[in-house]
Amino acid sequence: MKQERKAALPRYGEYNCALKYLVEQGFETKCILPPPLSRRTEDLGAKNSPDLVCTPFKTTLGSMIEALEAGADTIIMVLGACRLNYFGELQEQILRDLGYTFDFINLSIYNTGKKRDILRALKGINPRCSMVKAGKALYEAVQMIEHLDDITSLYYQNCGFDPTGTYPKIYRQFISDMYAAQNLAEIREGYRNASRAFAEITLHKPQDPIRIGIIGDYYTVMDPFSNLEIEQKLADMGVEVHRLMNITNDMLRNSEKNKQAKIREFSEYSMGASSTSDLWQAQNFAERGFDGLIQVKSACCMPETDIMPVLANLSQDYKMPVLYLTYDTQSSDVGLTTRLEAFYDMVEMRKKVAH
Repeated sequence: MKQERKAALPRYGEYNCALKYLVEQGFETKCILPPPLSRRTEDLGAKNSPDLVCTPFKTTLGSMIEALEAGADTIIMVLGACRLNYFGELQEQILRDLGYTFDFINLSIYNTGKKRDILRALKGINPRCSMVKAGKALYEAVQMIEHLDDITSLYYQNCGFDPTGTYPKIYRQFISDMYAAQNLAEIREGYRNASRAFAEITLHKPQDPIRIGIIGDYYTVMDPFSNLEIEQKLADMGVEVHRLMNITNDMLRNSEKNKQAKIREFSEYSMGASSTSDLWQAQNFAERGFDGLIQVKSACCMPETDIMPVLANLSQDYKMPVLYLTYDTQSSDVGLTTRLEAFYDMVEMRKKVAH
């Protein structure tokens, strides 16, 4: 393996397993994993960020700092559908002002729609890499993402009803297998093992469990640390938790055009970023008779703020209560638990009355 670079990407839930696979297997470049997100990560990011920037900016900046401390000499910044496209330039300047020396590959700069610019970005990671090998690794990394999203969905829908308490162990082993995978066969084996282990557990799930759907901005809703483990907290209360917002559902299987057509009754135009996806998912949950909906958003995220009146209309039409949660670097774990318990009690009482 050529190791001229030691590249890193900021932490993003557990998707770094697929990013690591792509960098190492596709571009033959060493991938440095930043430490798991922590309060220190947030503090580092908040200390060196503009006050009114959205929370994911601060978290990813803190993760970049920790990656550089861990030995990375190259930072790769992804692109996105909102201000994420502008994160890279500002974060690079902040890091250089802090005195770090590194190479910075900002994929947003190459997001022109032209194939030659995409190739330039990829060659920037390793100029001698094989595009055939990189393409093969990309396909396999996408397979890993699909398996990751599938197992994660199964976990949060069912872990609250596992009397043996082994669901978390199976899930942790699956995540470990994905980070360790060196080829497609190992990716598929890890997925099969987790699926089989889940299937062997007899769940104690009521016939009509409380079902709550979760929507929110791309980063905060998909990253357990950033949302203070909201899915696990709900599952521990005996809730069947559903989250359609993941890379597989939002970017691989459903087009923006189709989603916008589906929600036209509530919103004729896109409000940017994850707004269309969130409304499409909220309507999906409502039509399936879910007992409640939770919107997870970061502070200063305008698209998520813009859709709140639309969610209120949808809630009224479908008689589905909505809990709005805003996260920043000062969010309290205790405060979140209190609000979730109150929401659960309300949803449970409504369900009993309905029956």
